[in-house]
Amino acid sequence: MTSISLPTYDDVLAAAGCLAGHAHRTPVLTSRTANERTGAQLFFKAENFQRAGAFKFRGAYNAISALGADARARGVVTFSSGNHAQALAAAGGLLGVSVTIVMPQDAPAIKRAATAAYGGEIVLYDRYGSDSRDAIAGRICAERGATLIPPYDHPDVIAGQGTAAKELFEDVGPLDALIVCLGGGGLLAGSALSAAALAPDAQVIGVEPEAGNDGQQSFRSGQIVRIGVPKSIADGALTPYLGDYTFPIIRRLVTDIVTVSDAQLVATMRFFAERMKMVVEPTGCLAAAAALEGACDIKGKRVGVLLSGGNVDLPAFAKFIAD
Repeated sequence: MTSISLPTYDDVLAAAGCLAGHAHRTPVLTSRTANERTGAQLFFKAENFQRAGAFKFRGAYNAISALGADARARGVVTFSSGNHAQALAAAGGLLGVSVTIVMPQDAPAIKRAATAAYGGEIVLYDRYGSDSRDAIAGRICAERGATLIPPYDHPDVIAGQGTAAKELFEDVGPLDALIVCLGGGGLLAGSALSAAALAPDAQVIGVEPEAGNDGQQSFRSGQIVRIGVPKSIADGALTPYLGDYTFPIIRRLVTDIVTVSDAQLVATMRFFAERMKMVVEPTGCLAAAAALEGACDIKGKRVGVLLSGGNVDLPAFAKFIAD
């Protein structure tokens, strides 16, 4: 493989400067009930209150901002199940850049509607069929001279995502552990860069859905493992493999990767609705589910938990909570 230049914490700092005044500095929330249940002190970084409803805005805005004028004029293309799609469309609207998104046909309706409302052009494909999102996006880029900004495997995206953990450490001080959801690894890799710089003694734990544990397999084998497209309610974490940029950072700086079940995600969604009066999408609950359901040992520790997003179809949310 051709040598690549991995992002560093200096890139996270630069991204923070780029995002100042554009991304929300989301709140850090606590819950006495959660603390009593886990025997730990939990700090929830609520990226469900970020622009476009998820942490993805950070990386998307940072990546488009890094483009030159000619590249911006030709537009950008990505593939995404929803949160990166919305984020890139929103960032493109703010920066005057056209955005085309290759989205799976079964992406949540609320994410498709929001992407269109932000001005994104949507191209649908069947993620469980023979269609290749990478090939479709590549063809559009070739036809238009557009720039591909993938949802996670991109240095400027990783650097932008790392600003969420940076803010968390700045707001609450040193932590014993940081728990982060894992799909393609952009948020986990960026968070690990921030943790290594600001809390080098903290454990960094990634969390995947049980059905899609390619990251866990990759972490433990020391090489990228590819699986079939997994099926889980955590639609934002259904990536079948980690990236060439994200994996080396995760392998070097992450402590462990654990998994949680869909049932545990639903229980965690219900917890946030009942106890903290907020909507967190299934993918956004991955890290919290690991803490609340005992997937990792956190008793007696100060623990940061990244809630990655809140974009979920309301009928689906109501059904999850009611069942």
